[in-house]
Amino acid sequence: MTIGLTAASRRTTALLASAALTFGLTSALTVSAPPAAASPSANGAKKVTAVLFEWNFDSIARECTRTLGPKGYGFVQVSPPQERVQGSAWWTAYQPVSYKVQGPLGDRAAFKNMVDTCHGAGVEVIADTVLNHMTSGSGTGTAGTRYGKYDYPGVYSDGDFHGCRRPIGSNYGDRYNVQECELGEAGNPSLADLDTGSEYVRGRIAGYLDDLTSLGVDGFRVDAVKHVPARDLAAIRSRLSDPDAYWIQEAIFGAGEAVSPTEYLGNGDVQEFRYTTDLKRIFTGEKLSYLKNFGEAWGYMPSGQSGSMVANHDTERNGNSLNYRDGAKYTLAHVFMLAHPYGTPSVHSGYEFGSRDDGAPHGHDVTACFSDGWSCQHAWRQIANMVAFRNAAEGTGITNWWDDGDNAIAFGRGDKAFVALNREAGGITRTFQTSLPAGTYCDVQHGDPVPGGGCTGPTYAVGSDGRFTATVGGNDAIALHVGAIGGDRATDGTATVYYSTDKNWSAYRLHYAPTGGTWTTSPGVAMEAACAGWVKKSVVLGSATGLKAAFNNGSGTWDDNNGADYSLGSGDVTVKGGVVATGNPCPAGQTRTGASFAVTATTVPGQNVYVVGDVPALGSWSPAAALKLDPSGYPVWKLGLDLPAGTAFAYKYVRKDAAGNVTWESGANRTATVPAEGSASLTDTWRD
Repeated sequence: MTIGLTAASRRTTALLASAALTFGLTSALTVSAPPAAASPSANGAKKVTAVLFEWNFDSIARECTRTLGPKGYGFVQVSPPQERVQGSAWWTAYQPVSYKVQGPLGDRAAFKNMVDTCHGAGVEVIADTVLNHMTSGSGTGTAGTRYGKYDYPGVYSDGDFHGCRRPIGSNYGDRYNVQECELGEAGNPSLADLDTGSEYVRGRIAGYLDDLTSLGVDGFRVDAVKHVPARDLAAIRSRLSDPDAYWIQEAIFGAGEAVSPTEYLGNGDVQEFRYTTDLKRIFTGEKLSYLKNFGEAWGYMPSGQSGSMVANHDTERNGNSLNYRDGAKYTLAHVFMLAHPYGTPSVHSGYEFGSRDDGAPHGHDVTACFSDGWSCQHAWRQIANMVAFRNAAEGTGITNWWDDGDNAIAFGRGDKAFVALNREAGGITRTFQTSLPAGTYCDVQHGDPVPGGGCTGPTYAVGSDGRFTATVGGNDAIALHVGAIGGDRATDGTATVYYSTDKNWSAYRLHYAPTGGTWTTSPGVAMEAACAGWVKKSVVLGSATGLKAAFNNGSGTWDDNNGADYSLGSGDVTVKGGVVATGNPCPAGQTRTGASFAVTATTVPGQNVYVVGDVPALGSWSPAAALKLDPSGYPVWKLGLDLPAGTAFAYKYVRKDAAGNVTWESGANRTATVPAEGSASLTDTWRD
């Protein structure tokens, strides 16, 4: 279900017809001077890219509307859309067979629909492209094209490839070997290397890029540019119908290598891989305080021409970066990247894998995040909410740096934003100096800003002197920015929504928006206990009225309401069986009590998170009787539990895998008491 469209349009996907693919050669054969390096400025201050690795086009279209647009992502990067070799491994995407837009991610119509849908959500599209090579053998492609290693009917023949037919191997100190021989290692099939010095080949490649541009693509990630001379790329770029399109080029730095990433800065931005490997080193062992002068002072390429990333599809598999299994370290590295001004950041969002070659699960179809192995890092609250932080801080430098000389740091971005990160084992309490204007700010690491004002999580009051006091938990962060003011607004703009359900009350989430406003994003806002059979949520609207709502059980099932949104207006409203009424449905004196658990915890495939405690309802400390938490908001796991008012209990979280192995979190037992009315809301972070 897509939030923010009319009920009819939410349930309809229109596939747009497009013209047949043509590849005419351009008439210009001369090479112009390399264009100035482009930056992704066409989408305003929104410069963060979500890399939806191996998602199909229909899934990307849904995600642009559901998450990327509302969260403020400026770009989405799609995996190579052209016909590829058959197979299930992820690297088949990087062995192109033809320039047809057709394969396991979808066909040409689906691609066009995806681009148009993302544009409608305010998100521009970057296509991953493979320009320097074709396949390692022969067969039939995913669109039915038969091919040989040096024979691609109607596109390329033997003479269009370099004459050096040996694999590059590890000889990166020889420029000729790197740029004119075949990509591969000795003893393994190598990839046929295109002669990009040929005018015919340049025309074919430019034709493909122009075709993607005609479908609405806004820019390109250019794969493995180190294996193409920079002058050849400049010649290809000069032939494009839009030579100023954004390029982000993959060129891995290697000490002592013959080809340097800096050679490609004249053609566009270049990904700075030293940034990625250094983040892993710092966040897994060295001190965060070392990051004080992070960036160009470390010898990196210029910030305005560099792509920054915590990980990509290669590095998360080969060990050169953090990956989703690194838990809080991985999340905190993203928080730092999106808070820090260096480079143009991208957030890799892929899937769980057991071995290096594992391909995308579930036929590349992401029906719901955090299921079927899809990790959806771009949608993790701690990461996704930092996109708006980055947007708000765009154009400002670092101010008010603080560190403890070890693993706790904090810094501001001018008068726009402030972040504190703590990789210490325990919490730190400190009064922080900022340059923020006085006000009450939503901590976007632990809550979501509410349209019209307010926050679903903790808020912090910054004084007129720019100071505020906070405790930052171990392996945690706090982030404030001027786009997320957390104070409550006018009380006459508050609505309390009551929802009737006979299912697990903690699972249902509310999505809402004022008329004409922005809908809350997936997975929505958690409901709270009201009374027997009812849940509720108070929504701060400020001066907004005309509230509309929808309900999701957290696992992809929607209360469809016969195809319509609920129109709730303002004040107390009740939703039951599709009927909207006013008032509080709970009988006087009947208040549901209990506890709601929410713990931020990362897992590996096959693991789940449970809660266990000292009362029978929590298994009496028996891991076998522990209660499983709901992972639909991963990495936040949730559970609602009915308990009598006044119940005092101790509890801890455990991880269990499919074999029944149990891992307890560290530290002392946690404790809580159920209040006389309502629920004890417990928001925790797993303690390693």
